Amino acid sequence: MSDTTKGQRFHGGCHCGNIRFWFDWSAQVENIPVRACGCSFCTKHGAVWTSHPEGQFQLQITDPFQAKRYQFGTKTSDINICTNCGIPPIMTCTIDGRDYAVLNSNTFGNVDRSIFDQSPTNFDDEPVGDRQARRQRN
Repeated sequence: MSDTTKGQRFHGGCHCGNIRFWFDWSAQVENIPVRACGCSFCTKHGAVWTSHPEGQFQLQITDPFQAKRYQFGTKTSDINICTNCGIPPIMTCTIDGRDYAVLNSNTFGNVDRSIFDQSPTNFDDEPVGDRQARRQRN
C-alpha cells in the first residue's frame, strides 16, 4: 500500500534492525496522531506511540535471544526491546485472543515526520479494564 488515498504501509524497527515491523495504516494519511506518554519508561526512552483501529501489523524478530519483552506498570502489555541497541519499537498485547500493537513513531523509517500530530498523554491512573477497552478501540 503506497497510495495515500487508500492507506500506506509504514515500516520501522530498532536501530540495529533486529526487531522490525510493518504497519498498514488503512486510511488516507494526512496527519498521524502520536501520543507522547508521560510515564517514566516512555519519557526515558523518548517513545512516542501511534496506532490505528483498522490497521494491521507484522512483527519480525531476527534474533529472539537479543530481544526482550518487558512489562511495565500494570503488566498488561509487552514492550519489545532490542537488547543489542536498546530501542523499544513496538508494544503488543493480546485481548480475547486478538493481538494489538502500538508503534513507536520515532522508529518509523519511511515517514515525513512533519505529518505527526503529537499530543501528551498520561495513562498512569487508568484502570486495567479501561486500558484494555481503549486498546481494542484504538
